[in-house]
Parts: sequence; C-alpha cells; structure tokens
Amino acid sequence: MSHEELLPSTRRSLTHRIATAQTEGRAPSLVAAVVRDGELVWTGARTSVAGHAPDENVQYRIGSITKTFTAVLVMRLRDEGVLDLADPLEKHLPGTGVGEITIAELLSHTGGLGAETPGEWWERSSASLRPELADVLGEQPFKHPVGRRHHYSNPGYTLLGSLIEAVRGEPWEDVLRREVLEPLGLRRTSGEPQAPHAGGWAVHPWADVLLPEPTQDLGLMAPAGQLWSTTADLARFAVFLMEGDDRVLRVESVREMKRPAGPAEAGEWERTYGLGVDLIGGKGYTLAGHAGSLPGFVAALWTSEKDGLAAVTLANCTSGLPVALVAADLLRIVAEAEPRIPEPWRPLPDVDQAVLELAGPWYWGTSVFVLRLAADGAVVVGPLAGGGRGSRFRPNGDGTWTGLDGYFAGERLEAVRRADGSVSHLDLASFVFTRKPYDTEAPVPGGVDPEGWRGLA
Repeated sequence: MSHEELLPSTRRSLTHRIATAQTEGRAPSLVAAVVRDGELVWTGARTSVAGHAPDENVQYRIGSITKTFTAVLVMRLRDEGVLDLADPLEKHLPGTGVGEITIAELLSHTGGLGAETPGEWWERSSASLRPELADVLGEQPFKHPVGRRHHYSNPGYTLLGSLIEAVRGEPWEDVLRREVLEPLGLRRTSGEPQAPHAGGWAVHPWADVLLPEPTQDLGLMAPAGQLWSTTADLARFAVFLMEGDDRVLRVESVREMKRPAGPAEAGEWERTYGLGVDLIGGKGYTLAGHAGSLPGFVAALWTSEKDGLAAVTLANCTSGLPVALVAADLLRIVAEAEPRIPEPWRPLPDVDQAVLELAGPWYWGTSVFVLRLAADGAVVVGPLAGGGRGSRFRPNGDGTWTGLDGYFAGERLEAVRRADGSVSHLDLASFVFTRKPYDTEAPVPGGVDPEGWRGLA
C-alpha cells in the first residue's frame, strides 16, 4: 500500500471545504481528519478564536458514534459464543419488560422501541431522573411492532449497554476501555472529558451570538452517546472499521456489522443501517460509519472500504453544521482527486486442478454465468454480463463452497461428479448449472425435451 502524502492541491481543497463549513455553519470550531490506506494523511481545523486552533488531539463529544463502539462489544460477545444475535434480550437481561426483542433487532434499531426516553429531554437533564431501565423505557416502550421497521432508538442501545454489564459483570465503560480502547490505542477516548477538550456551544439561529451548553453525564444512557474523542483516535477507529483487528474483532465480524440489517424507509433506498453502523450506498460505493450529536457538539465518521479512505469531522455547536455531509465531501475530494491505484495483478501462487476445471461459463437454463477462481481458494459465480444473481464463495474443505455475499449468501455450492469423476453439473441452492444450455446429460429439473433445440418453420 502507498502511504504517500496528499497532493498540495488536494490538501487545499480539503482545507477549503472545512473552512467553508465552519464559516457557513457558524461553528465556534471544527476539526477534521482523513485516513488513506490505514494512515492518517491529513488533519485540519478552523476556529473563531484568534491565535488558537484545536488539533487532532483535542477532545470533542461524539454522541451517537458511541453506539458503534457499543455494537463492537456486543459482537465480541457473539464471537466468544456467550450469546447469539438471534437470542431474545430476556435470555441475558431478564425483567426489562421488552425481553422479546432480539439482540440483532436492538443493534439494527428494528426492535420497535421509542426513539427517546419519556420525561425530560435526556441529553440536557440529569441522569438521576432515570436511575432504572424502567425509567428509560417508560410505561409504553413500543412505538412499532417488533422487527417490522427501522426506528432509531436511543433506549435500545441503553439496553445493549446494560446487557454488556450483566454478562461481563462490570461497568460498560470499563469493559469498553479494556476490550476496545486500549487494544486499538485510543488513549484520548473517554466517558468524561479530558483536557484539552472543546466546550459545547449553541449558536443563536438569527444572530452571531453564543450560549454555553450544559454537559451532562448520561448515566444509563451512556452506551448510546457518552463518549468524548479526538480526530486522531477516531481515525484509528475508522481503520479498525475497514480492516478489523483480531485483538478486538476479526474483519469478518466487522464486515457483518456493515451489511444492511434494518430496512430503509420508502424514499430512502440508498440509506439503511447495519449492526451499529449507518450505511449510505449508491453508484457503486458504500459509506459506512455513524454520525452523532449532543447539545453543544456534532460529529461524523465515514469509511469507504473500496477507496481505502475514511474521514472524521467534529464541531462544537448544537446545530447548523452538516458534519455528515462535510465528512462525506472530504472522502469524495480525495477519491476524485487521487483515485486509488490498484495493486499489481499477480497470478495465484498455486491452484487446485479440480477447481480450475470448474472455471469458465455455466448455464442456468439459458442464462450465462461464469465461475472464476479467486484468492484463498474462493470462487466467484455471477452473470457473464449485466446485473443479476451472483456471489463470492468460500471453500468448506470438502469440495463444496458457502456463499459469502449477494443473492447466494449462506447457500451451498457443489460440483456434482459422475462415477468416472467428470463433472456433471453445479448444484447451487437447488439450481442446476450445466456446461451447455439445458444439457440433456445433466439432471435438469423437469427434464429436457428429447427432440432438442429446433427452429420454427
């Protein structure tokens, strides 16, 4: 991978973008960072304070980006075999009154719970008003049928934090520090602010004047939005969200978090939600990350695994600055100005001849598919041209493969051989793929007309 510095013209474009955002958004200060191929390649800051600009080590409150950290802890428990994402909450955290919701539904905001807590605005009021989960959920916690729609829920992530505490037997923040922050080297990420840190401000909507925002400890709501962090720390976390880290969570589990798990609303088909990760897709790309806000602060983190890029934007204003859009623009600027240079093509180091024999065109009825060999023994099956059903498959070690993505994710692929060892056909999720369209020598469901192909007189 190349860790070359960004071009001066690219750096200037990035600086121009955040300068415009800070000016037009009327933010007291704004900090941003860009990661390329695992390295922090640019940081920038704008401030209204003359002679003093925050840097990549100044803390800002990151709000709901905290949810992604909480989700990582839950995925760790799943990978350890402590729980299953299909488990109902009641199995591990009994007595909540909403125990039929599964852990996956809580992670993906599809549990039907309310968006906020009852009573006073929880972000600006004392956590002492919500000492128990019953105070967080209220008397009517459900707003929608369980599992039917995506409805963003802060109380849902409070439940996940309490689940973590129940299973681990210690506070959520202690678990987070030991299992995620310390292994990833996020030394400037914490539940309480640590100097140097920015102060939170509200900017009057119709005048250039400020009002300081209160900083509340969120108590039980902490797993939904408590954390403070820096652009440098969040840049490291963004690398983890693209590459994984076996000390924290293997890359396969991180990628599972970034697959759509919550249905999009009508008219929002390019935006959906995974497991603690917000997803924006379209035109051949996907941005994965999260935004956050608490009174006095807004934050955004986006990654583009395809481009090897990530961007972070933090500001200390309650509203008015579209940080999620700014972070996405930072990614776009670098991707367009300095597109990723592909790695050199290299042949496979070795090849299984029995698998090589399967490469090439296959027919599902009259549709032409191609099986291609990939690295690590994987194969890719997809249409010869245009869109359609296709997937990447990992080998199972017994001459079969399991789908990893796309239409055939989780499905079994097998090369069925005749008694003499020759390949008869491919069997994929009950579909028969043959070397010729409707091959009479293969067991095509429904049979093939014995008179064969013909014209019309």
